[in-house]
Amino acid sequence: MHCPSCLIDLQITERQGIEIDYCPKCRGVWLDRGELDKIIERTVSQITPAGGAVAAASAPMNTGSAASLKADKKKKKSKLYKSILEEIFDF
Repeated sequence: MHCPSCLIDLQITERQGIEIDYCPKCRGVWLDRGELDKIIERTVSQITPAGGAVAAASAPMNTGSAASLKADKKKKKSKLYKSILEEIFDF
C-alpha cells in the first residue's frame, strides 16, 4: 500500500497488538478497520479506575477550589491520554 500524500510504500509495525501502517517520509499513520476501536477501548479501560467511586471516597479531601481541582483532574487525564497514545505511536 502506498502513502496517499507521498506515494511511498507504507511501513507496517505492531504496537501492543495493534497493526499500524505509517509513512517513513511524512510520518502519516493509517489504521486498519477496527484498530482505532482497539485503541479507544484500551485508553478508556486504562483511564477508568476499577473501583472508581470507592477510590474517590477513600482519597483524602483536597481543600483547593473547585475550579483548580477540575483543572488538575483535566491535566492528569490529558497526560494519561498522551502517554497511552505515545506508547502506541512511538516509532
